[in-house]
Amino acid sequence: MGQERGGAAAVGRPTAKGTPLNFGDGAAFRLKSGRELARALLVLRLCAFPRLVRHAGTILATSRKILGARLWGGLLRATFYGQFVGGETPGEVAAAAGRLRAVGLRPMLAVPTEEDVGQEKDGEEWYEANRGAALECVGLAAATGPHPMMQLKVTALMSARLCETVSRRLAEPEPELTLERVAAVMGGEDAAFPCLTPEENRHLGVSLRRLDDVAGHAAARGVRVLVDAEQSYVNPALSLATLALMARHNRGSPWVWNTYQAYLQDGKRRLAGDAAAARRRGVCFGVKLVRGAYLELERRRAREGGNPEPVHPNLDATHRSYGECLELALGLAARDGEGVGVMVATHNEASVLHATQRMEELGIPRQGGGVCFGQLLGMCDHVSLALGEAGYAVYKSVPYGGAEATLPYLARRAQENQGVLQAARRERRLLARELRRRLLRRP
Repeated sequence: MGQERGGAAAVGRPTAKGTPLNFGDGAAFRLKSGRELARALLVLRLCAFPRLVRHAGTILATSRKILGARLWGGLLRATFYGQFVGGETPGEVAAAAGRLRAVGLRPMLAVPTEEDVGQEKDGEEWYEANRGAALECVGLAAATGPHPMMQLKVTALMSARLCETVSRRLAEPEPELTLERVAAVMGGEDAAFPCLTPEENRHLGVSLRRLDDVAGHAAARGVRVLVDAEQSYVNPALSLATLALMARHNRGSPWVWNTYQAYLQDGKRRLAGDAAAARRRGVCFGVKLVRGAYLELERRRAREGGNPEPVHPNLDATHRSYGECLELALGLAARDGEGVGVMVATHNEASVLHATQRMEELGIPRQGGGVCFGQLLGMCDHVSLALGEAGYAVYKSVPYGGAEATLPYLARRAQENQGVLQAARRERRLLARELRRRLLRRP
């Protein structure tokens, strides 16, 4: 959901039969407590400073050294951690999920663990521990209420270096790593691909079975798994693994979903190709549509390698791409009904309104039609709450874990979404207005 702006969208526009959406009156903030309003206003005002957001990781790490772990943790929980993270213990996560359900929103739990190329771990211990954490997430998600969802990072369970290698192999003519063969490895066959070394085959086999274990447990518990996209140089491997999971588990319902990044120039092509592959195999298809979260990294890596940038050249091109991908995804949902799931994952008001308008035109119901919306916990609540009040299915991505464990996540999320955070003037204004109303005891 990274590369986007808040969007000066129209407000009060009817989007379907029933309550019209209105992002501008702030009425939905009456559902929040005074403490939540004050914290959100403070954090969003701090996040409006570009320098603070750019150096968030350094500032958080330095402040911990100066303040000490206890005071630092307390301040973080009262501000940034409390705003963007669901908690650390199962009880705290359950309480956060309950608060969302109480205001008409749904939680989508996420363990914020991933790996980039160059950060590989020796052996399988780290990946196995993450498998255990993912299985625990399945249980926590299943206990949050109806229609549970969770997010999953492939590079938490498989080496990012191997994902990069597999992605390169997939670009070769007639690649050996086909969807059917990968699905067979998930089912217990040995990984014996001549294009990989014996060690790579060994790690690939255990990693694919880890992913399948998590997906199988989730489907059995009624939890939909939304597999995150990551960097462009590992995404082909991630999509192959996710499509193999779909082939194994998406019979009758879309339990496994893939994520598509509209800021990539090949985003629409990959979405169309994967949807066609799933249809040919007679399996259900799930789509989470985002703009993208690794913009600066993608550009820097392309520049350093002397390669063309994989991302669109500017924000307007990304917006157009998102609209085209959204049109394709909603068309699939309208055609195939419950056989396709779509999450419109965006903080952009214009994109949200366009999606609701197209849902009406295509005859997709607000709930039960396979289409839902998604935003990050603590961001764009005026959009999420308004959607929920209007009867749409809305999820908030809820990362959880200890303050120190989630510090890298907090820093990266702030940097990825700095455009949204700095443009959140409407949300800050609505928060301040609701606080004033309560302080002055106005009706």
